[in-house]
Amino acid sequence: ICTRISHINPEIAVTGGQDDRAFVWSTKDGSVILECTGHTDTVNSVGFSHDGSLVATADMKGLIKVWQVDTCLEIWSFEADEVEWVQWHHAAPVLLAGTRDGQVWMWKIPSGDLKTFVGHGPGATCGKFLPDGKHACVGYEDGTIKIWDLKSNQTVHSVSGHEGHQEAVFCLDHNSNGSLLLSGSGDMTAKVTNTATGKIVSTLRCQQLTDEDSVESVAFSKTHDYAVTGTLGGSLEIWDLPSKTVRHKCDHPYGVVKILWSQSGATFYTSCLDGNVRQFDSRNGQLVKTWHGHTAGIMDFDIARDESIIVTASDDSTSKVFSLAKQAS
Repeated sequence: ICTRISHINPEIAVTGGQDDRAFVWSTKDGSVILECTGHTDTVNSVGFSHDGSLVATADMKGLIKVWQVDTCLEIWSFEADEVEWVQWHHAAPVLLAGTRDGQVWMWKIPSGDLKTFVGHGPGATCGKFLPDGKHACVGYEDGTIKIWDLKSNQTVHSVSGHEGHQEAVFCLDHNSNGSLLLSGSGDMTAKVTNTATGKIVSTLRCQQLTDEDSVESVAFSKTHDYAVTGTLGGSLEIWDLPSKTVRHKCDHPYGVVKILWSQSGATFYTSCLDGNVRQFDSRNGQLVKTWHGHTAGIMDFDIARDESIIVTASDDSTSKVFSLAKQAS
């Protein structure tokens, strides 16, 4: 149900599943490079370190393991409480994890040097390192967003109250320089927060299509002043950030699970509960292409850094590799 492609080598991916197993494997031929053994619950978060040399796997029970990719050896493990997510630092072998009981942990790997960012009760539902490498932002189950100073273990900003989210924060993204944070919540809003001041710059009210709707994924464009929000009910909206208005409502048949932007262009990709990956053009909101093949919802996907392939992880217990190579027109 989770997958990542190595930033360094798009021919290597990792996936974790509900069968309590995780695999590092070749995206070229599907062969298994490493089976990450020892988990006893659904592996719900995986990732490669910044240099591609290490891979982390975490399960819902709370066991986190780190493996060396070239030797296939386990070099570190830790038992936390019900891990929600793990995230690697983008410039150092440092791992961040958030748990159901609201604690956020950070380790140097493989030494295991530990820092704890103490929770206030509600679960830490999502988290990200900021581009400066010195701060992390974490979203919590009660709607709070905290920006933590990684050196001092102190909260720099805490965004909550009537201005903040009123329900759980499900997703976070930051713009390319980290000055703005975008968060999506069960309250059907996405909020843009200034990371330097902790002030909310704008509240984007997403279209609610079902009773149980929530904002599942948010993403900043890499090239334009746009953001995209996707909801469990299937609402997919492109926002113009300066005017805080919807540029386009995209036609999306089922729930949006995840959104990823192209690194270089004006297009973005969605994974969907109908088992398809779609590419949209943010300039006109039009569907560009659809990749089929799964028989159940896609729970996660990743795009290679060179944008050659997409790797998916689906509820149908399979992972697929789709080529993004430009078709001759």
